[in-house]
Order: sequence, then C-alpha cells, then structure tokens
Amino acid sequence: MSHDAAYLTELQDYYARNRVFPPYSSIGEMLGLKSKSSVAALVARLKLAGFLEATPDKRLKPGPRFFERVLAESVRAGLPHPADDSAQDTLTIDEYLIEHPSRTVLVRVKGDSMIDAGVQPGDIAVVERRPSANPGDMVIAIVDNEFTLKYLEKEKGEFVLKPANPAYPVIRPKGSLEIFGVVVGMVRKYKG
Repeated sequence: MSHDAAYLTELQDYYARNRVFPPYSSIGEMLGLKSKSSVAALVARLKLAGFLEATPDKRLKPGPRFFERVLAESVRAGLPHPADDSAQDTLTIDEYLIEHPSRTVLVRVKGDSMIDAGVQPGDIAVVERRPSANPGDMVIAIVDNEFTLKYLEKEKGEFVLKPANPAYPVIRPKGSLEIFGVVVGMVRKYKG
C-alpha cells in the first residue's frame, strides 16, 4: 500500500505514452508485482481512490482523479524563498480551467495581435462558447465573416475589437460582429 503513489505514477506515464492501460498481466510485470492477487489489490485500491475505473468490458480507464497533479503552495517570481515540502493540494487542469465542458473549446492562437496581453502565437485559448460578452472580455469574435481574438470594448455606444499590440488597428465592424466565445484561460507549453 505504501508504494501505491509510485505505482500510480508508472501507470500515468504509461497512459501518457500509449493512451491505453496495459493488461492486468503486464501491470504486474511492469510494476514488479509478483502475483495476480497483488495486481488486483492495487487496481482495487486505485479504483476506490478514484484514480482508475473499469469500462463495461472490464478494461481499465482513467478515473476522475487520474489526471490530478500536485499543486505546490506557491513560487515567488522575485527573490527565492525556502522550499516547503509539506502536504500539498491537487488539481486537474480541466477542473481548474473548464467550468462548462459542453460549451468549452480549445483554439490555437495564430499571430501576435494580443502579445501585450501575454498571448503568444501557438498558445491554446480555452474558450467558453457563448453568444454575448462584456466590455473588457477577451473574446473570439466573428467579424465580417472572419474569426479573431481581441478584447471586446465599446466606443460611442458601438462594440469594437481592440488588439493588445499597437501595431494593429482597432477593428470596427463594417457589417456583423458575433461573439463566438469568451476566453477563460490560456495554455502554453514550453519546449524543454
């Protein structure tokens, strides 16, 4: 039981590489468990804790806690401070960023018109689809039949789309302006 966390990380790495779980017989071999009963007991404990579930055909699949990651207390962006290895909370990125899964889409950012808002080309915008937004919201809008990522603002009673880069003009729709959705988060993967 004391090794369950290490076994779980092995299963998470395997799943990340293969997008499936190994069969029960391979789990024992992979984790160094010598008997089928020890594999069954491990799987039962991980199911009970919410890390694994079974499909109708008895295969393993990720449970609601499978994608949880440790959430460290904090890190200063200024001067260093002593590390704290005390107990930490966990979270899943989906639970943190996505409040309404059925209305949420991910959109890859192209271009640099929002660079001063910290949005880089290649970032993934987490967008909650909704037909309206408030001034100041970062939105994906359809303006004159083209998609764009900008801040929604109001000028003289009319909605406009403002970039976060002085090299780009404010967009004042000539025809229609439709809100596709509101940006609720941004994801960036650093190459390492």
